[in-house]
Amino acid sequence: MNQLLTMVAPGTPFREGLENVLRAKTGGLIVVGYSPEVMEIVDGGFSINCDFSPNYLYELAKMDGAIILSEDLKRILYANTQLIPDSSISSIETGIRHRTAERVAKQTGKMVVSISQRRNVITLYQGNLRYALKDIGVILTKANQAIQTLEKYKAVLDQVFTNLSASEFEELVTLHDVSNVIQRVEMVLRVRSEIVKYINELGTEGRLISMQMEELVSQIDQDAELLLKDYSRDPSDENIKGIRICLKNLTSDELMNHHEVIRQLGFPANSSVLEEAISPRGFRMLHKIPRLPLVIIQNLVDHFGHLAHIMMATIEELDEVDGIGEIRARNIKEGLKRIQEQVFIDRHI
Repeated sequence: MNQLLTMVAPGTPFREGLENVLRAKTGGLIVVGYSPEVMEIVDGGFSINCDFSPNYLYELAKMDGAIILSEDLKRILYANTQLIPDSSISSIETGIRHRTAERVAKQTGKMVVSISQRRNVITLYQGNLRYALKDIGVILTKANQAIQTLEKYKAVLDQVFTNLSASEFEELVTLHDVSNVIQRVEMVLRVRSEIVKYINELGTEGRLISMQMEELVSQIDQDAELLLKDYSRDPSDENIKGIRICLKNLTSDELMNHHEVIRQLGFPANSSVLEEAISPRGFRMLHKIPRLPLVIIQNLVDHFGHLAHIMMATIEELDEVDGIGEIRARNIKEGLKRIQEQVFIDRHI
């Protein structure tokens, strides 16, 4: 869907052409991409094979037939063609143009754009996807509301992360605490996904929304990955990637279920497990230390196993880890101490 919205976003020549057709109230049917599957359902019309321009699209849409564009939207290939898709393909549409568009999209897998002559609506189809483009003002309003929601969710997430960090230093973390943070992270990610859809649909009009979003959640993916590496039973990159996909696919009710979340981490889903203490490996905290490479962080975790052991290690013991000299060992020791002090300050603000 995001790919489709990007193709027809305001500011693109294709969207300008669609808007021209919409204002002229002539209606239109446009197929993006030419393939053997498309050729099978095309009847009549004539070959154009010229460079795309919004004005050409507008003029050609005055004719009754469909227009076929190249996959990259750079050329107009055919005009005034009749599309004859398989009539046995199901369609929820009632108008002839929209019914044809839906069936062509399902049969060929190409993006098909139907412009309503009477309802003044541009509808996109591809496969089983269907999306009616909304007015820019409506989308901007919704995007701004989503940004406000994101700000509130992010503020809560920051506090939850601070509380978790304090518990990590005090060695009081439970699986319930970890589940709570994962839920908050996923909620922020879902609001971000909603805003990304609005940004894609807004095109050039969505720059400010995009900048606001990036400022709020630029580190969220990294934080999510490090959190899972700290607490998942299997911290391998492949497993973490799988967990993130599974979390993304959970329903809202499943996401709010702590047992379901800890099950994704590899723990048995029963009530007694939630209150069990668990020690972080230290990926997230060590990543906060400036100029500490990922390979060194991995070596530290492999050597000591948990954050608590790294915290208790002497400079000499840290120096024994591969890739860490005395200066870096001292920086790690002092860095973790500064982070701990700041976390306790932040928790009481």
